[in-house]
Parts: sequence; C-alpha cells; structure tokens
Amino acid sequence: MTLWLVRAGKLGEREDIALKNNIATMGWEELSDLSSLQHRPELTDMLRKTYQDDKPNTLRNWESQLWSFVHEMKPGDLIVLPLKHRSIIMIGEVAGDYRYNKENPIYAKHTRPVKSWQEFPRNKFDQDLLYSFGALSTVCRISRNRAEERVRAILGGTALSTEKKEEETKQETGLDIEQYASDQIVNYIQTKLKGHELAYLVGAVLKAQGYEVKISPEGPDGGVDILAGRGPLGFESPRLVVQVKSYDSPVDVSVLRELSGVMSTFGADQGLVVSWGGFKSSVEKEAARQYFKIRLWDADDLVRMVQENYENLPDDMQAELPLKQIWTLITEEE
Repeated sequence: MTLWLVRAGKLGEREDIALKNNIATMGWEELSDLSSLQHRPELTDMLRKTYQDDKPNTLRNWESQLWSFVHEMKPGDLIVLPLKHRSIIMIGEVAGDYRYNKENPIYAKHTRPVKSWQEFPRNKFDQDLLYSFGALSTVCRISRNRAEERVRAILGGTALSTEKKEEETKQETGLDIEQYASDQIVNYIQTKLKGHELAYLVGAVLKAQGYEVKISPEGPDGGVDILAGRGPLGFESPRLVVQVKSYDSPVDVSVLRELSGVMSTFGADQGLVVSWGGFKSSVEKEAARQYFKIRLWDADDLVRMVQENYENLPDDMQAELPLKQIWTLITEEE
C-alpha cells in the first residue's frame, strides 16, 4: 500500500466538494477524460497539445502527477489532504479507480472515490511528516521515514515516531515554505507556551491590536480567559470575551454555545474562541451562522496573528518567541 498527498487547490477551492462527496480530486481543467489513456506517451502527447506554451520540464512534472493519480493509485492506499482554511489534515482511503465525473464543476472532474474522510489536527503529526505534507505538487507519493506506517498508526489511535536525519526530510517536489514556517512556530509555541501561558500570548496579540486586556488568573475562570475592550479603560466597543483552549484535541460545538451564554452575562459585543487543537466541523458550521458575533482561531490563525502584529508585541513576548521575517522565491505548481 502507498501514502499519497493530493492537494485541493492553491486556495483550497476543491476542499468542500472533496469532503462532501468523499472524493479526491485535482485540477487540470483543460484536460478531458484520462481513463482511456493506457500508455504514458499518450498522456505526454495530450499535455503537449493542450499546454503548448508551458515548458517541457513543467509538462513532465504534470505528467508524473497525472499518471500517478490515474494509474498508480490503488484501492486501499491512503490519501493525505491538508486543509487550507483550518489547521487540519484529512486522511482517506482510496475506494476505487479513477473517474472523470462530467457532473462535477469544471475544477473537480478528475476524481478518485474515497472512504469517509477522517480529520486530525496538524499537531498529531511529527514535524518530518508535516514537512512531507508541505510538498507543493498537487499529487505526490509520500514514503520517507515510514510515513504510511506512521499515518496508519495515527488512524488506529496510536502514534509512531522515528529518528530522522535532515537529508531524509528534503522534498524533491518543492515545499510550501509558508506552511512549513508556520508549523515550526506552532511546534515552538507548543513547547514553550503551554497551558495558561497560551492565554498570555493571545492577550499580547489583542493588546498589539489596540485592546485593553484583562487576563483571568490560572484556575477556574467561569468560561472567560480574557476580557478585552477598546478605549483607555477598555469600556468602548467592540468588547470581547475570549476563551483559550490549549489542549491538543479539536473542540466541539458545546464550547461555542457556552461562549454565547458568557457573552450575554458579561455584556460583550463579540466573542473569540482560540483552540490550539482546532475545531470539529460542527463548530465551523455553527460559527458561520454567527459570523458577526464570534470568531475562531486555531493554531495556524494564532501564528498568523502573531506574525501580523509581531512588531507591536511587548519586548518580553518577543524575547519568549523570537521570530524573523524573510523573503523567499516561490515556484508555481498546478
């Protein structure tokens, strides 16, 4: 069996259709049904005719990805789908052969059926696996460091780690540098700012955004970790009630409902839930209905807020979390 990475678009545009329909899908909208291609040179010719302005190396790269998706994947193989808008890795099992689905939107016609997707927070996976999941290719095989064995262990409720060397984690197919950097920061925060310390980091971010902040002491907090408001004394709107959940598992919808009640008790205009382990899909759906009242931050969101407001964080927090901004060249992939 094999472990595959199948991305759902640069912006996650194919995520919803993949998850709702239990499929893996890829782009290349200009290509028609590939199921009749039995020999690789046929795919080579099709790509050359369809993408006449693209470079030979690019076409060879695409050919490898397409051939893998159509012919090399087998039922029983595992597929990894990192989500763009949630700090979640979806894992599914290939359930059948390639199919060109004419009924799907143009961006999702090339498909593979998948047994029900299972979701896991990114922090369930070791850094070397996250590195592999950050390959820029839409489709690629993941094999380094016993990756499939370790992912299957996670599916079974256990975790296998492995000794890894730097050269073993390099990815020939390119890397999502932004996500890799975010994962490194997440791992550092998880090590250095455990438990209630995470509330102090959230409070520092809110102060950098212009709020007056009151952080509850460690211990029972009555459903409130942080109170924040605008103005010199924090009396002005918007007034926020914030809950910070530092444990690793995704929180369920009860947390959102609890926050709604606490907002009323404290006379808050809006609420924020920060969950280090992310959110179950039911929370995302309910939060969408309260878009103008409640916001959700997972680990990736908090890291992004730290990056955006880093210069305005207090000196002691910058010393606790030393970061440096760099510029890097990115490569284009399908």
